[in-house]
Amino acid sequence: MYSFSGFPQTAILGSPSFPPNGCRKASRDYCCLSTLQPTLVSCHCRKLLGKKGLNLFFSQPRPLIYGKVEYNSAIATLLADESSAVTDMGEDTEDIGVLAMDPGLEPYKDHFKYRLKKYAEQKKLIDQYEGSLEEFARGYLKFGFNREEDGIVYREWAPAAEEAQLIGDFNGWDGSNHTMEKNQFGVWSIKIPDSGGNPVIPHNSRVKFRFKHGNGVWVDRIPAWIKYAVVDPTRFAAPYDGVYWDPPPSERYQFKHPRPPKPKSPRIYEAHVGMSSKEPRVNSYREFADDVLPHIRANSYNTVQLMAVMEHSYYASFGYHVTNFFAVSSRSGTPEDLKYLIDKAHSLGLQVLMDVVHSHASNNVTDGLNGFDVGQCAQDSYFHTGDRGYHKLWDSRLFNFANWEVLRFLLSNLRWWLDEFKFDGFRFDGVTSMLYHHHGINMAYTGNYNEYFSEATDVDAVVYLMLANHVIHNVLPDATVIAEDVSGMPALCRPASEGGIGFDYRLAMAIPDKWIDYLKNKKDSEWSMKEISWTLTNRRYTEKCISYAESHDQAIVGDKTIAFLLMDKDMYSGMSCLTDASPTIERGIALHKMIHFITMVLGGEGYLNFMGNEFGHPEWIDFPREGNGWSYEKCRRQWDLVDTEHLRYKFMNAFDRAMNLLDEKFSFLSSTKQIVSSTDEENKVIVFERGDLVFVFNFHPENTYDGYKVGCDLPGKYKVSLDSDAWEFGGQGRVGHDVDHFTSPEGIPGVPETNFNNRPNSFKVLSPARTCVRTLCHDIVLQ
Repeated sequence: MYSFSGFPQTAILGSPSFPPNGCRKASRDYCCLSTLQPTLVSCHCRKLLGKKGLNLFFSQPRPLIYGKVEYNSAIATLLADESSAVTDMGEDTEDIGVLAMDPGLEPYKDHFKYRLKKYAEQKKLIDQYEGSLEEFARGYLKFGFNREEDGIVYREWAPAAEEAQLIGDFNGWDGSNHTMEKNQFGVWSIKIPDSGGNPVIPHNSRVKFRFKHGNGVWVDRIPAWIKYAVVDPTRFAAPYDGVYWDPPPSERYQFKHPRPPKPKSPRIYEAHVGMSSKEPRVNSYREFADDVLPHIRANSYNTVQLMAVMEHSYYASFGYHVTNFFAVSSRSGTPEDLKYLIDKAHSLGLQVLMDVVHSHASNNVTDGLNGFDVGQCAQDSYFHTGDRGYHKLWDSRLFNFANWEVLRFLLSNLRWWLDEFKFDGFRFDGVTSMLYHHHGINMAYTGNYNEYFSEATDVDAVVYLMLANHVIHNVLPDATVIAEDVSGMPALCRPASEGGIGFDYRLAMAIPDKWIDYLKNKKDSEWSMKEISWTLTNRRYTEKCISYAESHDQAIVGDKTIAFLLMDKDMYSGMSCLTDASPTIERGIALHKMIHFITMVLGGEGYLNFMGNEFGHPEWIDFPREGNGWSYEKCRRQWDLVDTEHLRYKFMNAFDRAMNLLDEKFSFLSSTKQIVSSTDEENKVIVFERGDLVFVFNFHPENTYDGYKVGCDLPGKYKVSLDSDAWEFGGQGRVGHDVDHFTSPEGIPGVPETNFNNRPNSFKVLSPARTCVRTLCHDIVLQ
């Protein structure tokens, strides 16, 4: 990569509107989806891409709509003003901001009006009957167990129950003296006065909700709002017990550090606490905080995304079959231990996101929320009844997002993690399943807008997500909220005031699929520079993406990480620096660096890496299950590999650190200037600019180019400031960092077609095979 110094920069504005990201076939059997075909939304974009498909951001200044659209609309006022009331929505939704950004959405204006109206009406009702949406989302202060006036009050929504009791260690599991009363809304409650000034239910003691349903049978269930749940580790497949968690002040963790400022662009380290130990066992929150967080910070990530936080009875579900939504997974410690982890992250300047699962719930009846679905009709259940309430691929239950108490439960769940644990935001899992009645099953998204806005759209779920994003951003304005959506629904990442759903980012899920396809099915000589560039830049204008080359999906048993695809069994015998690297290892390390780097700098406005992939962890993840004899052997991370001086893993880790440091210094991820000037198929080279930086990626397996001509925007003197061929990154040190590269003017100023690759200036560089270099203008480096 090259850095530039010279003359003042002329602003290059914006980017065209591209079709949504492509789709994936995920290792959790999400949806079998095909790659998108482009559906462009402006004539200018179509013309531009039809010619070359190269320029990703317009090189000529033109009027752009970036950020909030200015328009006159009663609905905009309503959605911005908490105190506004909705009267007649008939004309209030005529001006919808996303339609101004993307005229291709105009035929679906009625759809946007309909869902905006439902959102506004739902919000008005909640404001009217609950005080405000933010107060509505504090249901945990009313439901579950709470201290109130010298006693403990327990409330549970179970409208189909005919009788109910509270049982636990405190009453010998005999609820005859602790019967509960039911109100008109199906909420059962009981107050247990203190005895001698002390709570009758001791902290950290087991409790359950016992109720009788229509056929006269009594069942015991873990309270839906329970804040902690444990299982007897000495009994195989033992049921979980709810735990009353209310530690005395001396045992309650007190946060010491404020939340760090929201980064310009998130550089996310996706992590699973349980499998983060170098030993084959379940790691603890405190061990992760003390041992793994320093590694994350040392590699210059600014955000940690934690998986599997909410309690899940089946460990091998990776945390995606949640049983207890308000409870911290007890495998790794207590709620206070998780608070310690988050506080430690904040002290290191790391924001912490939670991988939240509201798309479905575990089918487990004994331990989970599904256990309340006994004899209930649709309006009395957390879930839809019949086929609509069951996800066939995931074997899990689907929420009824139109239900008042379901909205209270889920919105409160989000606020609980923000308020109580100081999380800084969320990554919403399985958003595609929520957005459509078909859940994306057997769908091949092509980018045709009919696929997003039709009777197949689950408007109740859309409204829930709009409400969720409203609550999150009102409670914590600096929150980061990411959607895992394989369909690429337009307006997903625009605010509700413009007709969007309100997410900050979507995951660029087509990118890892493309790399897997290339590594599995194409020879190096068959790699297309145009296709790689297109895949990395195929995202919607004004809707930000988190790019990633691989996440936990690619690390699970049955799939392979990029390092494993590249080097396979050679990783076990060829990673020692004490011997010469084999051709397989040389190629593997070189392409590992290039793939991750070009994904980061060209693929989005943020970047994500899964724990261990930064140094090419050699093995997949395999959670304890029947198929492997319930073994923990592959459920860990081998940190000693990257810490061992004579092993080559350290080179990939060092380059990962350098990538992140580069963005920390130059903030290129947050720059809207992104121009691909060349995709040279013959020489296998991609040249582009991101922010003030110029990047040259040479994917050719053999050819080194001495004096490769590179187009650029600004005239001046360029120097190499980062290259993957450097000795410290396991390269051969062929690129000099002390060489000045002076630009030459190209063509007629202001006439792009006379320039070199539509760039007004150029310079020449040394570009070795399978390396990437980044340059910056020398004056900017000195700054």
